[in-house]
Amino acid sequence: MFDHIKEDISIVFERDPAARTHWEILTTYPGVHALMIHRLSHWLWKARFYWLARFSSHIARWLTGIEIHPGATIGHRVFIDHGMGVVIGETAVIGDDCTLYHGVTLGGTSWNKGKRHPTLENGVVIGAGAKVLGPITIGAGAKIGSNAVVVKDVPANATAVGIPARILEEEKAKKRDETAQKIGFSAYAIGDDSNDPINKAIHSLLDHAAKQDKEIQAFKSQLAQFVDEKSDIDLGEAFATKKPRAKKSLLE
Repeated sequence: MFDHIKEDISIVFERDPAARTHWEILTTYPGVHALMIHRLSHWLWKARFYWLARFSSHIARWLTGIEIHPGATIGHRVFIDHGMGVVIGETAVIGDDCTLYHGVTLGGTSWNKGKRHPTLENGVVIGAGAKVLGPITIGAGAKIGSNAVVVKDVPANATAVGIPARILEEEKAKKRDETAQKIGFSAYAIGDDSNDPINKAIHSLLDHAAKQDKEIQAFKSQLAQFVDEKSDIDLGEAFATKKPRAKKSLLE
């Protein structure tokens, strides 16, 4: 129990630059309080003291604004920042070193019993207001953007944004940035999660410019190869020795 508390406090220092002292964290951080009470509630749930477990989680909700079902499984060094409005369902599983911001929901999409809430693997970060719904898996190291609604699995180390959430194409975004730098343009405040038609048009232009640049480079390479081959042929002809003419016989 005390080891968990030490981990909870140390992880706050790592992820929240506003944290100053151990006493401040222990007395004023609702995310820490919610996790401490949840461990007691979860133990009671496992021991089949269901009402008492639910009642203790209800007290935690009233004190912190964070609702964690006592049946939820939460790993080590989990950080709930601010925390108000966080809801974690009964069959949710949260791995080690995850971070949840305020307004996050790990909810279900079915009234059937059994696994109906998300599983977060180690190191997942979920932005403020995001909704992760259903028995899906968020891969290790993945990031969920603020206010996203996730209803499908997210691969490890991927970034998901939007409603419904979609996986950002990191490689394409990188190429866009490189193209923008080449032409002296910086696409500030333009993200892949934007539905602004102007932003979409700019992205299309950047993609088209990158494609043209690739085709031009390929054409230059082919042209250079052709010029080299032509030069070799011309050079060979210039230094080629002429064959002597055969002498005519006297009989001809």
